Amino acid sequence: MKRNLALPAGAVLCGVFVIAALVATVWTPYDVADLDIGRRLLAPSPSHWLGTDQYGRDLLSMILAGATVSLSVSLLAVGAALLVGVPLGLLAAARGGWVDALVTRAGDVLFAFPALLLAVLFAAILGPGASNAILAVALFNVPVFARVTRSEARRLWRRDFVAAARLAGKGRARISAEHILPNSAGVLLVQATIQFALAIVAEAGLSYVGLGVQPPLPSWGRMLADAQTLIGVAPRLAIAPGLAIVLAVFGITLLGDGLARRVARDD
Repeated sequence: MKRNLALPAGAVLCGVFVIAALVATVWTPYDVADLDIGRRLLAPSPSHWLGTDQYGRDLLSMILAGATVSLSVSLLAVGAALLVGVPLGLLAAARGGWVDALVTRAGDVLFAFPALLLAVLFAAILGPGASNAILAVALFNVPVFARVTRSEARRLWRRDFVAAARLAGKGRARISAEHILPNSAGVLLVQATIQFALAIVAEAGLSYVGLGVQPPLPSWGRMLADAQTLIGVAPRLAIAPGLAIVLAVFGITLLGDGLARRVARDD
């Protein structure tokens, strides 16, 4: 742990955002739907630690509520991608042949497009909204998990314990479930943290262009979009959500790096 400082540092930073998101589900200093033009663009003060935005909403409350939305959308998107991509990767590694070629070539087609651009394309086709944002972010993550799972599974299929399982009469599906998947869990966990960080950026990007979650739900990306016209008057309106995105992604990246080192050491 002393040699791998990224793991505890990332865990602490991620823990702060998770706690903030959980607290915001039941309480925020002010109601994020409470509009009061009379107190718009107030400077930071004891009553409003980060001040208010152009609609009179408390900026700290918006940041806290935005954490709930961003983390929830990203978590659901990565979880959905895992549920689809991992079985595809296991199937491709176990069956080989045309099944492997089909899964690989389909992933190559999706990899030909930048991830964020692909998410914007899917969201534009499906329409704006939280559920469609989750689906759009999940779709570009599926081939990532399929490829990582396939690569790790193909390596494990050559191990002696798999040969022993085959000699014991176990089928490919049972071997994949009982031996390949558990031994791939560490690699998949590391990849999931990486994709989770990218999903936060993707969700913010979708909300920035109006294709993510819609009002009255707050979003860090839409807060950035709303603040761009006031950057010269109240730069804190852009700094606060931008810093929240940077710190959240930085914390998850540190956590992923620490987990990767831990997995590499265990292997």
